[in-house]
Amino acid sequence: MSDSDLDGFLGDLLPAPAKDASLFETAFTHGSAGKRDDYQRLEFLGDRVLGLTIADALYRQFPDEPEGQLSTRLNRLVSRASCAEVARSLDLAPHIILGKQARDDGGRESDNILGDVMEALIGALYLDQGMEAAQQFIMQHWQGRMDSAGAPDKHPKSLLQEWAAANQRRTPEYTLVERSGPDHALHFTVEAAIPSVGSVTATGRSKQEAETAAAQAFLKQYT
Repeated sequence: MSDSDLDGFLGDLLPAPAKDASLFETAFTHGSAGKRDDYQRLEFLGDRVLGLTIADALYRQFPDEPEGQLSTRLNRLVSRASCAEVARSLDLAPHIILGKQARDDGGRESDNILGDVMEALIGALYLDQGMEAAQQFIMQHWQGRMDSAGAPDKHPKSLLQEWAAANQRRTPEYTLVERSGPDHALHFTVEAAIPSVGSVTATGRSKQEAETAAAQAFLKQYT
């Protein structure tokens, strides 16, 4: 991909011409490309800008919802999967700068990479054109998701606890079975069990994620 290709793409995408095109090139550059700068720092910044913008919009749009429901909506809307969906809708994938191995591994279709680039793009836009421009861009591409989203789904652990109570069963128990992997890529295996019903195990990148996955698996298998 040439610089002119990215410049032309950004000309159609951004609310105003880029003042510093190098910011946006960095936002599209994966660490595998071997360049001096990649998108990680911009991703860090864009994640915060996105979170604040969506939190503010939810606070105003749903004035009667308690904090817990607002948090559920926020987590869904700013999740990596949601960011990746927006990235696909904007056709960001062809413009991501990857190393050969990452390209061969299908990096342009990775939710992780697409989501990260989406957040990095927001970070670059914030630095280049300010908070108002970044917020307008976010609301342009997230407002429909906010409008179409119904009431937040209940958390799997809450659903499982309610099922147990409704069926006169004991409270679900979660046990950490294994913690493995290096510090930067830990994996947790958790068992979810209800005595006299059964048990399942599931794995996640955090103990909370593993517990959630185990609750989902238990509901699927036993209810």
